[in-house]
Amino acid sequence: MEGAGLGEVLFVCAVSGLCAAGAAFFGRAAFADALDYLERALADRLRSLRAKPKRLRAWMHVWLGILVAIYLAIWLAGDLLILASLTVAVLAAGPWFLIRRMAIRRKQRIEDQLADAMVMFSASIRAGLSLAQALELLASECPDPIRQEFSQIINEYKMGKPMERTLREAKDRLRSENFALFAAALLASRESGGRLNDTVERISRSVLELQRLERKMRTETAQARKSAVYMAIVPLMVLVVYFFVDPVNSRLLFVTTLGQIVLSFAAILNVVAYFWAVRILNADL
Repeated sequence: MEGAGLGEVLFVCAVSGLCAAGAAFFGRAAFADALDYLERALADRLRSLRAKPKRLRAWMHVWLGILVAIYLAIWLAGDLLILASLTVAVLAAGPWFLIRRMAIRRKQRIEDQLADAMVMFSASIRAGLSLAQALELLASECPDPIRQEFSQIINEYKMGKPMERTLREAKDRLRSENFALFAAALLASRESGGRLNDTVERISRSVLELQRLERKMRTETAQARKSAVYMAIVPLMVLVVYFFVDPVNSRLLFVTTLGQIVLSFAAILNVVAYFWAVRILNADL
């Protein structure tokens, strides 16, 4: 199931915020180390989306420059140091969070397509096709994005890489429990023989039942997830309403240090509450 990743988002906020501090207090080496870590993390997420992270370091420098410009603009325009820090922290975590969400959605689509792919694979084996021929059929007949994974497996096999190695690399690349079961069945069949189609059929039935339960859980918690979104939006709407009702006192939240601290804590607690609710509603089966 999809997770919210609150810990990761907050960690990236902290690391992104410490990049400038590292450059100022510990020198360029600490700044470069922080960027190296963020670059590796983002590159790993992009590879899971089958995107080539070309010139990622250059784009990171551009984004950091934009963040510094935004920070200075907010700070100097209204002496809003605390709100400037909060805004930059949120913007710094934005690309990471968006890429992570895209990777999770792609993985979920693969999970949804995997059961049908295993049924097709089992029918192909029963029809007399070899393991490689059955995988090639999946690579040509399955929809994206799972077709891309099977295409990579079969293309690497045709280039001379052993089938066992391609399956293990695909298992490590996808990080899917269902695909791990599928790959384990294929590897066990190649090593010790046995009725591969029966094994894959049993796995596919288990995956289909698990997907049915997940869909049922998502359907029954749909209203609660909408309520979590409303819960996150309502405080902002209330702030806007109060700004028109009582602009003098509402302005104190932005122009005074105490007001900025209160506003920042309220925003942080609101974000934490939203991700906490999403985490509870998207519990793993």
